[in-house]
Amino acid sequence: MALNFHQLHIFFTVAEKGSFSAAAQSLHMTQPAVTMQVQSLEDYFGTKLLLRSTKRIELTEAGRALMPFAQRSIDLIRETDASMSKFTKQLKGRLQLGSSLTIGEYILPRLLGPFGQEYPHIAISMKVMNTAQIMEDILNHQLNFGLIEAPVNHPDMHMEAVMSDELYLIVPAGHPLAEAESVEIADVLGYPFVLREQGSGTRLVMEEELRRRDIDLTSIKIVMELGSTGAVKSAVEAGLGVSFVSASSVKHEVALGLIAVVPLKDVRFKRQFYSIYLKSALLPISAVTFLTFLRERDLQQWL
Repeated sequence: MALNFHQLHIFFTVAEKGSFSAAAQSLHMTQPAVTMQVQSLEDYFGTKLLLRSTKRIELTEAGRALMPFAQRSIDLIRETDASMSKFTKQLKGRLQLGSSLTIGEYILPRLLGPFGQEYPHIAISMKVMNTAQIMEDILNHQLNFGLIEAPVNHPDMHMEAVMSDELYLIVPAGHPLAEAESVEIADVLGYPFVLREQGSGTRLVMEEELRRRDIDLTSIKIVMELGSTGAVKSAVEAGLGVSFVSASSVKHEVALGLIAVVPLKDVRFKRQFYSIYLKSALLPISAVTFLTFLRERDLQQWL
């Protein structure tokens, strides 16, 4: 019997999850099938890798020695898929992904066209929802992966940056700052603000950068907090306040002269967009291809 990557992956997942039942759920396998594959691996090495108990499995000395090699094998498969994804133009299949609001409504629609031209046989099903919902659906195996606007920390999730973005100051047409070539942040903070709700990716990026510059967030006059970028844009357009949003989200309003984007001299609100998926999962090659496509694009070129 030859050493089997599939068995290494199953062994690693059991060790990470701490139980055969949790690993089976994560891998979409039955528990007896998981147990059988681990036993086959133990037979191959001629030693016990896991100690079974009624509460939780534990690694033997041999199991602990195998873990870094199992991890490296998983990483190597992922790297191989990423490298080969550039050549897989005839891929077929359906991707199920979740996307946070700004990415799903304003960025991905402009990228899906070029992706579809390169990979016409991959169909994409996308849910636009908040990060917590995306994570829940991934954990419940309803989605392959998600695209989110702010980093998260979850023991079962793998996260990596795939795109860069930047927030810009927007003001309504006719605003005193609308015709300025650039302004300093101090000149902006005296105006009323319309912002996304607490916890949104956009709000977090803005607040973190202002804190980094020792700006007291309580000094900002927030007149309205809204649950979507579209609502924020409408409020700014109506003259209720100014805001910070991704430039991609106001492209049409700027073209129509309804909203002005004003550059800041002394502050830049840069951020990363991230992909998240289960650590125990090996993404299908179609998903790896899509993420590789996103990483290799200059976002500003498409916006």
